[in-house]
Amino acid sequence: MRILNVLKITIGIMLLSGNAASAQDGDPAETEVWAPEPAVVTPGDNGGPPSDAIVLFDGGSLEAWEHPDGSDVTWTVENGAMTVKANPEWGAGDIRTRQGFGDVQLHVEWMASPDDKDDSQGRSNSGVFLMGLYEVQVLDSYDNRTYSNGQAASIYKQHIPLVNAMRPPGQWQVYDIVFRAPTFGDDGELASAATVTVFHNGVLVQDHVEIQGPTVYIGEPSYRAHADRLPIVLQDHGDRVSYRNIWVRELD
Repeated sequence: MRILNVLKITIGIMLLSGNAASAQDGDPAETEVWAPEPAVVTPGDNGGPPSDAIVLFDGGSLEAWEHPDGSDVTWTVENGAMTVKANPEWGAGDIRTRQGFGDVQLHVEWMASPDDKDDSQGRSNSGVFLMGLYEVQVLDSYDNRTYSNGQAASIYKQHIPLVNAMRPPGQWQVYDIVFRAPTFGDDGELASAATVTVFHNGVLVQDHVEIQGPTVYIGEPSYRAHADRLPIVLQDHGDRVSYRNIWVRELD
């Protein structure tokens, strides 16, 4: 019986080898694709912008940003970072890019204040709004329990992050976001929903999830037709949150 099993195994290996050999017959050039040739992009160092990126904030100039009313940004700039002016009245206001964007790869670094001793949604709350409508939550979720679809790196009130990848407050957090904008038909009806992938500190936390509509605080989201390109918004939620090294790559 053992000899028979060995023979069966040997014959099986020979058959597999024959199939592999026959699969190599023919001209390999028939499956080679030479055009188009991918463009050369020089990557950045240590999270810096690659050569084809649009730099939105390099630690100094706020020229790429404005308040929603078109006025110059009044957030503070110090030590290579811009910071929301902590104000319970939300006095400084959101900021948005002067340029509109659709499909993007977005890199954002942010820091929760170590002096913020509030809890839940009150601790270093802000947000990154793609197209000004679709929020990736910014919040100090390090040892700070809140509702799961409202913690850091959630698609606010829509998708819970796969894991909590927070560093402690006072350390820089990194979001790398790949966003595909929604599309609408000529009749204004939704043709394809927006999708987003998010890495938080290098950890996958949103895996090509489908956005259900613009972010809302109360109720269920729903789509309404809008422009193909809209500004990126950083939220002033009244808490002292800092941002640095923000760049974007437009995706065809």
